[in-house]
Amino acid sequence: MVSRGDAIARAERYFDKGDYLADLERRVAIPTESQNPERRSALEAYLEAEMRPSLERMGFACERLENPVPGAGPFLYAERIEDPNAVTVFSYAHGDVIRGQDAQWAAGRSPWRVTREGERWYGRGTADNKGQHTVNLGALASVLELRGRLGFNLKLLIETGEETGSPGLRVLCERERSRFRAQLFVASDGPRVAPQTATLFLGSRGVLNFELSIEHRAGGHHSGNWGGLLANPGIELAHAIACIVSARGEIRVPEWRPDTLTDAVRAAISDLRIDGGPGAPPIDRDWGEPGLSPAERVYGWPSFEVLAFRTGDPDRPVNAIPPRANAVCQLRTVVGIDADDILPALRRHLDRNGFSMVQITPSRDPAMAATRLAPDHPWVRWAVDSIARTTGREPAILPNLGGSLPNDVFADVLQLPTIWVPHSYAGCSQHAPNEHLLAPLARDALRLMAGLWWDLGEDEAQALARGN
Repeated sequence: MVSRGDAIARAERYFDKGDYLADLERRVAIPTESQNPERRSALEAYLEAEMRPSLERMGFACERLENPVPGAGPFLYAERIEDPNAVTVFSYAHGDVIRGQDAQWAAGRSPWRVTREGERWYGRGTADNKGQHTVNLGALASVLELRGRLGFNLKLLIETGEETGSPGLRVLCERERSRFRAQLFVASDGPRVAPQTATLFLGSRGVLNFELSIEHRAGGHHSGNWGGLLANPGIELAHAIACIVSARGEIRVPEWRPDTLTDAVRAAISDLRIDGGPGAPPIDRDWGEPGLSPAERVYGWPSFEVLAFRTGDPDRPVNAIPPRANAVCQLRTVVGIDADDILPALRRHLDRNGFSMVQITPSRDPAMAATRLAPDHPWVRWAVDSIARTTGREPAILPNLGGSLPNDVFADVLQLPTIWVPHSYAGCSQHAPNEHLLAPLARDALRLMAGLWWDLGEDEAQALARGN
């Protein structure tokens, strides 16, 4: 009689025998840079030559879906339907990565080769997202090989444009809403709260990038002849930013300050300790919203950032009053902030404070809406119990990730309760040179995902799905 423990042991052997590493090496070697137009063939190869055969070997029916956005990368849709009356899970992954930044990696490392140095496995996509969906598929295969079936239905969508804002994902899910119908969403991306702490997050902060600019005149003017006579746009823009956020990072725009940091949300994150692992920067305890813990500031509250600021020529400054200044800014939002009113609210705030000369321009980068599943949702309690059964302790629960993902598509368009089980950690150098995966974390993730997939085929999950 096969058991849950047997499935977990098989997932461990998948790692220990080197099969997980072999799958990861093969996938990392495909340079799927979605930000590089010359890599379109690599994106297609990842889906057709790598993922399709892997999924078909597990009995999935696969179909390539073209992107509704012209020129954007394709999708691969895979489904394994065992019983129309069984619980159906929808899952998601992305095969694309950011630019490799080849020249910036440490000596002996390459973004397109997995380099093992102790517990760290370096390579582009090891953390985001190839290493994570390789964990999930490896654990799934372990359950399937042992049990002979999953005991539930699984629908999986792999996209190739997450790192460019997931163009076409929302339109595709709106178009295929009936086909993608399910009772639960389970996927993996992002970091754990600490490398050794299994984590669930139930949504994500939203994100909106925009530019603030002031342009007074066509060119610069000598600061000796005109200093004190001409308004300096760099100084004005600095003061405009200071009216948006305080010197310690406290947001001053009233409409950007939500009232949704509820007792339930606080309770879910009250005991969390932010730990980026070795090499992570120390937390600035006096930065951000006063009165909030570090966990509340990153998981329960918005944050405003200045990503770039330019006035004059920083590389070759001259003695002239610059004619213009601009800043690229970002707001990370949480549930409770009206996404449609973010920039209008900023316009009103700047005007009230005497900065009507500041122009606000939305970024061409797609915005993402904030989402948050209630920590006491029945599927959350089920997932907590499953992971606790495997690891011996309950996972950390985040009402939402501090970063941003296209979770609004799954939560709002597909109307699914969303549970993310991350397999990375904050110090993984995601989106930077020397991205890496922690090998012990990957092995632990295989264990808990094998247990979770196994439990989805058991009676308790079936009953929970019927109750929904």
